Amino acid sequence: MGFVSEFKEFISKGNVLDLAVGVIIGGAFGNIVKSLTDDILMPVLSLLTGGMDFKDWFLALDGTSYKTLEEAKKAGAATVNYGLFLNAVITFLLMAFAIFWIVKLANRFKKPQEVVVADPGPTKDQVLLMEIRDALRNRS
Repeated sequence: MGFVSEFKEFISKGNVLDLAVGVIIGGAFGNIVKSLTDDILMPVLSLLTGGMDFKDWFLALDGTSYKTLEEAKKAGAATVNYGLFLNAVITFLLMAFAIFWIVKLANRFKKPQEVVVADPGPTKDQVLLMEIRDALRNRS
């Protein structure tokens, strides 16, 4: 029974539950950001670049020239797909940009926390000096 009770204690701790909720909400939020990137930002970027798509930018390692990446894959050619990598980098940057603006907007609605500064009290050196001062006063 020790293992079961230990596991129950571990699961019922707040950190584990907070992490589980964060992962679930993060997955849902990821879908929102992906939609924002794919459905809103990428079409605008495509319009700005004249409809340029990098997915067919590749290098066939067998030395043959293929019109599309699909043709190269059908032929069984090994390819370096730098266009797909470039698409992934652009998608990442757009997602990071979108998340930045979402967090910036969300932070505007958060209430600023009041900072309460507690008096730290005297240090050990200050206490010792006060004792010396008091001892000198009492001696006279």
